[in-house]
Amino acid sequence: MARTAAGPDPHDPPATPPGRRALIVFSWLWVGIPLAWGLYELARKATQLFTG
Repeated sequence: MARTAAGPDPHDPPATPPGRRALIVFSWLWVGIPLAWGLYELARKATQLFTG
């Protein structure tokens, strides 16, 4: 179905300003790095537990 009216599509998400984008990336890293480290340590200790 073609759009005939001019203007932005109301279903498109709003654009993120560059400063906000940097904050979002920093926030994901702030949470993601410790989470990844914790999962790595969990897997390492679980293999030690089950393999001896």
